[in-house]
Amino acid sequence: MVAISNKISSIFDVIIIALLIFSSGGLLFVFNRNLMYGCLVFFVLFSLFFLGKKILRKNFNVAVSSFISITGLFIINYLFAISEQSINKYLYYLMIIFTTVSVLLHFKNNRSNDIMIGKIYLVLKLVMFHSLLQVFAYPLISGDLTTIITKNGDYNCETFNYFLFYSSLEKQNSFINLFGIDFFRNQGLFWEAGVLQLFLNIFFFLEAFIMQKRRYLLLLTSLAIITTYSTAGITILLLQGLYYIFSEYKRNKLLLPLIVVCLIPIYSVFTVNIEEKISGEREASFQKRFFDLVQPFYIALENPITGVGLDLEQFQKYRYEFHFSSNRFKKLQEQVGITLKMEGTDRGSSNSFMFLLACMGFPTAILLIYMFFNQRIILKNKTLLLTIISLSLLSSPLILRPFFFVFIVSGFFSIFDRLELNRTLIS
Repeated sequence: MVAISNKISSIFDVIIIALLIFSSGGLLFVFNRNLMYGCLVFFVLFSLFFLGKKILRKNFNVAVSSFISITGLFIINYLFAISEQSINKYLYYLMIIFTTVSVLLHFKNNRSNDIMIGKIYLVLKLVMFHSLLQVFAYPLISGDLTTIITKNGDYNCETFNYFLFYSSLEKQNSFINLFGIDFFRNQGLFWEAGVLQLFLNIFFFLEAFIMQKRRYLLLLTSLAIITTYSTAGITILLLQGLYYIFSEYKRNKLLLPLIVVCLIPIYSVFTVNIEEKISGEREASFQKRFFDLVQPFYIALENPITGVGLDLEQFQKYRYEFHFSSNRFKKLQEQVGITLKMEGTDRGSSNSFMFLLACMGFPTAILLIYMFFNQRIILKNKTLLLTIISLSLLSSPLILRPFFFVFIVSGFFSIFDRLELNRTLIS
């Protein structure tokens, strides 16, 4: 009976982590957001109250304190934003706060960080294998695809039996040529390739520096990352590869030539990708990210305390009408040799950190970013992990999505953990 209960608990933990990951850019949530968030809340609360131990008072106090503190920051932002904000948008963030606090409380009270990391590793391994299948299956199933569209019509993609997904088939940039072979740009189970590469790089990190089980998985993951043809993804992969060489060279000098040989094709793809992004066919992508790095920062300078608010529609309207001019920035462009050509956009920002600054102001944004870097979920090689995630968040609007918001909540947990411990010692 105990064995069955443990098996059910393990299955529920995997489902929770899978839903947490897919809630951060996964197509499952793009097409069924409300239903999937409802499932996530159900599995978390069921596990917390029926598949775990009695909640310790200390853990409960930490969770409640974290929830109140974070919610308070969002309420202040809602009340003092420069324009009227949508209450539905903030209720959505309230649900994210509640869900992520509950997930951390569950693993803190009933499991452990190691178990949580193990479940993340398992789910991301499945994501990696699926992404490779998706790439190599395309020539075989391209004639049997059907189109699916979200209810509001803002996203569509082609699917094979709701298992393999290919978005933007009409765009030339969807197809890439690697080593003389045409591939469809890999997005896996996510809405775009940039999100997939982040999770694949996290899996590479876990396999290389935490689990250290099978080296062939590093090669397969590297191939999967290359097929995303993401500049950020390949850059991070090279960074991890170099770090891996450094760490492995200490233990086994014979592996060095083999690892270097494996990195050469990755570097070749990286250089071609960079050339295309800066001055080639994909320059528009680079210009968008460059603009999203600069303009939101100047918006934050104009609204430094509470920002313009988290309502995306209001933010898009504001940035469409916002124009900035800076002599210092012009001189910097001349020195670097890269020119910002965009003057405006009505889209959201792809840069998570600049988006936070513009929408929440410097005090709150800096506090949330500090808590993100203060995370206590994965401590081994923590600096490398945070570098991997941060480089991707500079070009992906994901920091307020549940999987990454858990890291912020973890930072709050660590602060209130210490306060609770001090309170206990004093009393």
